[in-house]
Amino acid sequence: MKWTQYTLYTTTQAADMISCALSELGVEGIEIEDHIPLTEDEKRQMYVDILPDPEGGGNEAVIKFYRDTKEDITAFTAQVREALNEIGSFTDIGSGKIEVSETADSDWINNWKEFFHTFRVSDKMIIKPKWESIEGFSDYRKDDMILNIDPGTAFGTGSHDTTKLCIRAIEKYIKKDMEILDVGCGSGILSIAAIKYGAKHALGIDIDKYALPCTFDNRDINNISQEQFEAVCGSLIDDEKLQDTIGDNFYDIAVANILADVIIPLSAEISRHIKPQGLFISSGIIDTAAENVRQAIISAGFDIIETTTLGEWYCFTARKS
Repeated sequence: MKWTQYTLYTTTQAADMISCALSELGVEGIEIEDHIPLTEDEKRQMYVDILPDPEGGGNEAVIKFYRDTKEDITAFTAQVREALNEIGSFTDIGSGKIEVSETADSDWINNWKEFFHTFRVSDKMIIKPKWESIEGFSDYRKDDMILNIDPGTAFGTGSHDTTKLCIRAIEKYIKKDMEILDVGCGSGILSIAAIKYGAKHALGIDIDKYALPCTFDNRDINNISQEQFEAVCGSLIDDEKLQDTIGDNFYDIAVANILADVIIPLSAEISRHIKPQGLFISSGIIDTAAENVRQAIISAGFDIIETTTLGEWYCFTARKS
């Protein structure tokens, strides 16, 4: 898929205001490059792997965002220029230069691959980027399960602490022929891991339609069939049709590696779809939010049977009462 890439040159003090203006114009996500390192508190709250802080200094900032190539570039650029002029009337926006180019997903997917390498995620499983060879990994054992992954535009390399916690919980509690519900499936990594551990079938759900092609690609490169692993786009919290479609009291294990603010309202809905005595494995939970999530899970009719942590992240395994 091709996109129009917009690159806007501005200042650090104007970046936030411009970001808000772009949001009002319908831009759903931006990338800001500046020389201001994240605070430790900001790093704690981000559900991503943090790359090293940029070197250098200065007041310059670069904002990048992407739009559908079918859009009228001239008209949209004029809207952005009008917003810049308004912001520039009361703060320094720098040059305000806008560059427009066409890019494919692969152009901005591949840049980060130099940071992602084969690693052991549990006693039984190794996660390997599909572009690497297992022969180069010194910790490989012949009885290891190998999970090949190419996250593409979806979240889920397996390297984040929360994903490790979920995979280790799945490894501990999975039994042969189980049904798995994976909410916020992203790259599909948790469903794929569950099937490799012996699950009969997994259903993945993600709100991002652009994540699903990556999910299916990863399913295919791990030689998992469509009958074993399906994935759909939607929100389990508020999509009644989806809620009714996926079935009640059907799944042996539900897993949600999302964020605390999503797990809290999701817990009650998850309870509807799990079999009696079924398990709910949840992570993406920073330590400061752990107690609120714990109480939400308990209020939804679960008993917490195990709490595990890595760094500042929590994972709860709960059994439906």
